[in-house]
Amino acid sequence: MKNNWNLLGHEWAVDMLKQHVANDTARHAYLLAGPPGVGKRTLALRFAQALNCRNSSVPGEPCGDEKNCRECRQIPEMKHPDLSIIQSEEDSSTLKVDQIRELLHTLSLKPFSAKYRVSIFLRFHEANANAANALLKTLEEAPAHAILILTADTPEQLLPTIISRCEILRLRPLSASVVEQDLIRQGVNIERARLIAHISGGKPGYARRLLEDDQLLDMREQKLEDLQSLLPATRVERFAYADKLSKDKDGMRRTIHIWLSYWRDVMLRAAQANVNIVNADRNAEIEMLANQLDLSRARKVVSSLEDALGKLDANVNARLLAEVLFLDMPVVNGIQA
Repeated sequence: MKNNWNLLGHEWAVDMLKQHVANDTARHAYLLAGPPGVGKRTLALRFAQALNCRNSSVPGEPCGDEKNCRECRQIPEMKHPDLSIIQSEEDSSTLKVDQIRELLHTLSLKPFSAKYRVSIFLRFHEANANAANALLKTLEEAPAHAILILTADTPEQLLPTIISRCEILRLRPLSASVVEQDLIRQGVNIERARLIAHISGGKPGYARRLLEDDQLLDMREQKLEDLQSLLPATRVERFAYADKLSKDKDGMRRTIHIWLSYWRDVMLRAAQANVNIVNADRNAEIEMLANQLDLSRARKVVSSLEDALGKLDANVNARLLAEVLFLDMPVVNGIQA
């Protein structure tokens, strides 16, 4: 494999984890934190490969030979017998205690063929209280052959007692130019690469999903159009939209993420910050909106959206949450460019 485990960015994190493998000093638990799409899951899987590849010629470097190396073939596909992936079930946005308890039995067994049993807990901030406490017990009693890797948007979403037992790696978005150049190297035309890189906010995983699924771009466009319609709308119209939005919590979460990115751009323009905005294709209307609102008002909307995301993950009533969100959003007329 390439020196950076075929990852785009996060070189410092790869270097640190390589050293843990090479020096046989791997921790029993890691927390990879960062915004959705920044590359947490990919880094976790690469680390699992590095820990368990038996054909490595350089310590800490998995061979990447998918034909002859079972670990390098099956781990990226999340199909290896010594790899467990724990995440919220498709019909739920909550990781439940039964999923953790089921893992306990697996962890007690010796690895089937690899050096370590690796368990990756995706989006662990979605765990309910019982699941979080069950994992805490697992962290305290994990056998030597087990490595636990948690991912979350921020460490602060987890119990302090869990955080204290993990090696924390905070992954930051890359610059849009780095993502753009990577997309161009993949054969994406310059204009499309630039748009996707900016919309992704420097998050390689999100950029890849945008590239592979045109519906995501269409959905973003629709949600931003909805926002433009809602800004001058009456309270009755806003509450009708809130009712519709709250019936799909995952859809509501995605919508808030899109709006949060947009309003952060408004806040940057209101602050007259000399930085590139994420939603560059909406620059004219963002400038107009920033000119009508002062910085404190834009910051309040950003704070309200961030608060809504946190409460949505905490299973607060989605309908009430959406209504409060629209009450906090300013009424603005005539911003279409």
